Amino acid sequence: MRTLCASTLIGEFFVIGFAALVAMQTSDLSTVTVWTVSGIAMLLSVLLCGMISRPGGVALGWVLQIALIASGVVVPTMYFLGAVFAALWWASVHFGRKIDEAKARWAAQAAAAEPGPDPASA
Repeated sequence: MRTLCASTLIGEFFVIGFAALVAMQTSDLSTVTVWTVSGIAMLLSVLLCGMISRPGGVALGWVLQIALIASGVVVPTMYFLGAVFAALWWASVHFGRKIDEAKARWAAQAAAAEPGPDPASA
């Protein structure tokens, strides 16, 4: 799950940065405001890459997805891009967990199939 979610978050990092460039040109917000908000969101997206497997990491990811969609108020295209990334986030979490479960099953099967130490040789 970690790899899929981190890939989504890194993609969001770039989208947030590009959206900030658009917001600077098209909105009435000051440059400082745009880059402060965008910088915090970009920093959060990078920090979340390392926090995904910790408690609350996925929930914080959902908060970022909601914020990304809400940024459509400033840059209307972000309604669409935020929804796309929210769908990618859902898929990353959903399928990432399935992959993790399958890996755990395979590891358990491999461990059960390995012969133990031979008691006669000890």
